[in-house]
Amino acid sequence: MPAPALTRLPALVDRLARHTPKTEDFPDRPRAAVAVVLAPNPDSVLVIRRADRADDRWSGQLAFPGGRWDTGDTDLVGTARRETAEEVGLDLSGRDVVATLDDLAPRTSVLPPILVRPFVFTVPDQVQLRPNHEVAAAWWVPLESFLGPGKLGPVEFARYGTLFRTVGYQLEIGVLWGMSERIFTPLLRLL
Repeated sequence: MPAPALTRLPALVDRLARHTPKTEDFPDRPRAAVAVVLAPNPDSVLVIRRADRADDRWSGQLAFPGGRWDTGDTDLVGTARRETAEEVGLDLSGRDVVATLDDLAPRTSVLPPILVRPFVFTVPDQVQLRPNHEVAAAWWVPLESFLGPGKLGPVEFARYGTLFRTVGYQLEIGVLWGMSERIFTPLLRLL
């Protein structure tokens, strides 16, 4: 039986547990939550590609599972768990929140005025993912894919008839940019 791969997740989880999130209070903004799900062997994060939909301003982008708070959700953690189960078939109901990351809002008027709260979870194994109609694909992306030279840098592309110049992670599956990059970069710095 092969020895298990060394993992950096315990040290990362320990650092995350000491993080005090910056929370925002914008009562007029709708709330949303995402789940940043980490798994070992190799250390990886769950990344989705949102399905192409005309009514979704984040259509086709790499992201973390999540969505808007619903009246059936007890809280935003419940939103993150529900959305992850719906979007990729991963049940986080028995998993504790490892950390709450800083609240984020879009920086552009092209996107809806929403407030997103990211929650970090860990799972013991990289389970098979079952994307629903809202998700075009889902992967366990090794953390090392985000850490190599040139992975985070300037990106430029046209979207919504506008040329975007921003920062993102150049991955084999595409570019992780925007709010997803702003969620993930502070977490990676803790490695």
